[in-house]
Amino acid sequence: MIETLALVGATGAVGQIVRDLLEQREFPLQQIKFLASARSAGKQITFRGQAHTVEELRPEAFEGVNLAIGSTPDDVAAEFAPWAVERGAVVVDESGYWRMKDHVPLVVPEINPEAARNHQGIIASPNCSTTQMVVAMKPLHDAGRIRRVIVSTYQATSGAGVAGEQDLEQGSRAALAGESYNYQAFAHPIAFNLVPQIGSEKQDGYTSEEMKMVWETQKIFGDDSIRVCPTCIRVPVTNCHSESILVETERKISVAEARQLFSDFPGITVVDDLAAGSYPMPLDCSHKDDVFIGRIREDLSCDNGLAFWCVSDNLRKGAATNAVQIAELLCRQTA
Repeated sequence: MIETLALVGATGAVGQIVRDLLEQREFPLQQIKFLASARSAGKQITFRGQAHTVEELRPEAFEGVNLAIGSTPDDVAAEFAPWAVERGAVVVDESGYWRMKDHVPLVVPEINPEAARNHQGIIASPNCSTTQMVVAMKPLHDAGRIRRVIVSTYQATSGAGVAGEQDLEQGSRAALAGESYNYQAFAHPIAFNLVPQIGSEKQDGYTSEEMKMVWETQKIFGDDSIRVCPTCIRVPVTNCHSESILVETERKISVAEARQLFSDFPGITVVDDLAAGSYPMPLDCSHKDDVFIGRIREDLSCDNGLAFWCVSDNLRKGAATNAVQIAELLCRQTA
């Protein structure tokens, strides 16, 4: 039982989902505090039938807090997490700031729960596109050791926040009306378009979003020899990231074995009947916590290769759900 939990970024899109999940999953806590920026302080939030006033995010707000879940921009996370740790709290952080710090575990509970035991006050949750991919990789890696991954992502506008969703809706309306629209979240029109850049230019022609998938995957599996070649694309879909994934394993894994491995793994749902037109699609996977996999087939270009299609709600398992699962993991480990 957690005596006092603080939710940082409580009024944001992911923060709202975290609140819902804490209620739905009956997270064991006695008290909760909702923290946000000064402009959101004073708002009312109802949780478990009681009204709570949002407090301004500041160091003193963490007095008496045992566990904090944060969903904030990187610069905010860099500032608030030390405040919380100094006052005795453990922080589960969803930003990108702490993920690749050597002393901070990067955790997906289905994959590396033991890493959470080694925290020094902060535990990081991975990037949304990484999270669904590594969940899909885990049963194959355990069975046949993955050596190489080629992934192309089809990332929803909700990954760019509320402004991204507004850009898609308003930009689409404007395009259909033959009017101009001033995009806020994207450098190029997203309506009726694909943008093959997410994040800034990082290295060797790869973007920051793509390099996150490389580095985070290696850290989560504790294996720098896993080779990852990502291409990240923003698509005109409101919610759920989709990924075309090809893995090469040391031991050949058949389609039948892969389908069984996926089916048996917690947090994965297989939807795979090509003849019936049944496979994961964003409209069907939105507002759900699982990682959905379909189109499982052998790679025609590689003896030990498997190709498959993967869809997951980027605001849930890609963010809020994974953070709540880490918090639940901490509760079990300290029980």
